[in-house]
Order: sequence, then C-alpha cells, then structure tokens
Amino acid sequence: MQEQIHKVFLSGICGTAMASLAGMLTTAGYSVSGSDQAVYPPMSTFLESLGIPVFEGFSETHIKNAAPDLVVIGNALSRGNPEVEHVLDTGIRYSSMAETLKEFFIRGHRSTVVAGTHGKTTTTALLAWMLHSSGREPSFLVGGVAENFSSSYRLGSGPDFVVEGDEYDTAFFDKGPKFLHYLPHIALIKNIEFDHADIYTDLEAIQLSFRRLMHIVPRSGLIIAGAESPAVGNLLDDAPAPVQTFGLETGDWTTRNITHEEDGTRFDVIREGNFWHSVWTPLVGEFNVANALSAIVVADRLGLSKEETATALKTFKNVRRRLEIRGEVARITVYDDFAHHPTAVRETLKGVRSQFPASRLWAVFEPRSQTSRRRLFESEFARALSIADMVLIAPVYSAAHIKAEGVLSPQRVAAEAGHGGTEAHAMGSSEEIIDFVATRAGPGDRIVIMSNGSFDDIHRRLLERLNRESMTGVGDGEAV
Repeated sequence: MQEQIHKVFLSGICGTAMASLAGMLTTAGYSVSGSDQAVYPPMSTFLESLGIPVFEGFSETHIKNAAPDLVVIGNALSRGNPEVEHVLDTGIRYSSMAETLKEFFIRGHRSTVVAGTHGKTTTTALLAWMLHSSGREPSFLVGGVAENFSSSYRLGSGPDFVVEGDEYDTAFFDKGPKFLHYLPHIALIKNIEFDHADIYTDLEAIQLSFRRLMHIVPRSGLIIAGAESPAVGNLLDDAPAPVQTFGLETGDWTTRNITHEEDGTRFDVIREGNFWHSVWTPLVGEFNVANALSAIVVADRLGLSKEETATALKTFKNVRRRLEIRGEVARITVYDDFAHHPTAVRETLKGVRSQFPASRLWAVFEPRSQTSRRRLFESEFARALSIADMVLIAPVYSAAHIKAEGVLSPQRVAAEAGHGGTEAHAMGSSEEIIDFVATRAGPGDRIVIMSNGSFDDIHRRLLERLNRESMTGVGDGEAV
C-alpha cells in the first residue's frame, strides 16, 4: 500500500498519537498535512517545527486542496464531520491511526505492545530507553513525551518496535481497541481495572479486549502479565502463548528490599526465587517499581544483559506530565501529573509521600476524564486523595455533557476525603485554587496537580503567583 501513497492528510492531527504519527510519516519521507478543530501549543508548534501544514477547523476544502492519497481519520471524529463525509462521498482511501501505524511502521518489526490500565506510558518509554541505551536502535511510539528522547516517537534501524497499547477504541468505523492492530510478538499486560466508562460497560467488557490482545500473540512470542492484578490473572488460563508473571511480591519475577530515597528508589530483582540483580532508578513509589520490573522482564526476553538494564534504569528521565516537577518557588515544589483514575491518584500521592515523608503534601485534582467526571468512583477518589494533607478539587470539566444524576460531586468527594484528618475543599475555579495555594502554602510543601488535560494552564499560573508572593512577602504558609 505504501508504494502507491505519497501524500497523507490527517483529520484530527493535533491529538498526541496523531501528531506523533504525522511526525513519523514526515520522517519516512511522506508529504503530510492535516486539520483539527483546536490548533494550539504544544502540538501546533511541534507540527510547525516539522514543516507540516495544519488547517484550523474541519472542511472538505482542506482535503480537496491537499489532494491526498490517504486520509487518516482520528478517533475523535465521527459521522457528520465535513471531512469524514467528504472522504466517504468521494471514495478516497482512508484508515485509522492504529492501522496506519501497523502497516507503515510496525509490520516487519518485532513488536512489543505495552498495555494495561495504568503505567503503560512510563513503561513504554523506559523499555524504549533500555533498548536504545544498549545500542539496539529501536523504533517506538509512546503516549507522551519521553524525556530521554524529547519526543513521543522514534524510527530506529533495529528490529524492535515498542508501542504503547491503548485499549480505547480506534475510529468511528472501527470500535475495537487500538492495541489489536499492533501485531504483538510480546504483549505486556500490566494491570486491568474498570476505566473509559464512555465506551466500556463494565470490567468484563474491558477484560474481553485484553483477552483478544492475548489471543493474537504467536506461540513463539510471550505474554508478560501482572500477577497482582486479579483481572489480569483471570485471563491466563487459556493463554495461547508462553506466560511470565511479575509483581512486587507475587510472580515469576518479584522484588525485595525496596528502599525509598530522596532522589529515587533502590530494589533487588528476584527471578523464580533467586536473586537476579540489584537496581536503582530515579523513579519514585512502589507503582514505578512495578513499572520498572515489568520493563526488566521484557528486556530480558529481548536479550539485554543485567548490566544493560541496570544502566538504563539509572539514566531514565521519565515522561513529561508523570510527576514532572514544573518548578520550585520559595522551597514550594509544584508537580504536574496525568493521574485521572483513583488508582493512579493513589499511587502518585503514595510515591511522593514515600520519597518525602516529612513534607506537607497537597493534592489538587481536576475531574476531567470520561471516567473521573462520573460518580462511579467517588469513594475511591476520596480514599486516594486523603493520602495528602490538603486536598483541593476543581469543578468537573464539561459537566453539562453528562446527565446531572451521573456527575461526580466534588463536594461529596471532599467531605469523604476529610474524614481522616485531611483538609479537603471543593473549589469553584482554577483561580480560586491558585489564590488558596498561594496564601496557604509554605516552605517544604509539595503540591501535586493532577489532570489529564491542560487544567487552565494552572501550573504556570500558580508558579507565577507564588513567585510574586515570595517577592512581596505575602502568604504566611500557615499550618493547615
């Protein structure tokens, strides 16, 4: 198919995966252009840096003028979109992001698909770095900016392709999960919980998608499974390929002697009951220990030595928006994290707590994802957030698009989170949150801001406000 294609147009180009695909296609020599409803940094500047023309809004004129050989339709687009209708009316060849990635880049490589409800972005980036730092020249696509590469993708000359396996649906014309397109030779299934309430009805529906992923792994491949996730374990009895399991305490690969330090985490790796190697990583928290362990299992399968994996772990720089330090003012540290599921919120806060047990910990949370905006997990969010000393919950993002009786209540979550001594507040706006933090935070505090969206650019605005307060001496950082 690629031989007949020279020009590719991406409808919905500013999504993270679509923009990454656009970059890969450009790197591979294709003429690329695209459109999106909202064109703004960082994706707009990223695409501009690659010389990719991007049209604002959706119009059939954009496709007519581009005269593409292939249109890639993003999964946010549906029937009624003028570009979708034009493609269907004219019979232009079209495809999804996932299918294009498979046919243009994954096919012909040894594919490792990193899947699961939590931790797949960090683990994909870590595994790509392990292969790269060992001289294996991998290709990869990850759902975030891998700091070691300053990019979300890379086309290498080696045999391996590492891809983050998203369980979300593929396109309006393909409602199956993206990861079924990725030709897994190795499938790493880290954990499974209920998520994506807009497209999955229950946990069993999600498990079915992961079962289908397992059933396209060849007999010569490997399934690597999180032993401490019950919903993963339930799928393994009829696994069609060899299985290895991992977990902090249970599995073929486990850990021992986990030590939390201010600059990272040290732990021993145990394989089938025998000491394998001692490693150190700048990542924090037990959940990241599990991420690192799962990457070690894959790296071992791919032939990396103990020393190569240990060296890569030491030099891994994580992914942007995964407990990323956005700044420090007057010894107040502000973090940005992508957490939007109760488990991710809990593990993020536990990680900071374990690294800095003497610091006052703030949790600032915006319910923004399709699942977190709904009242499904109110109690779970309350328990997770109560790990912090101070909790501030923003208004539910775009709540008007959900039936009123099904919307999460920040007031109820705050009330429940405050039962155990945590101070918790439902706030009216990001501006109100900034005012509250700026006048109450003090030296040594660690403020973890969690959202899967831009959250009104709150990180930059808060740091600017804290800087102004520190220069004027306003804000007493009183105990709360």
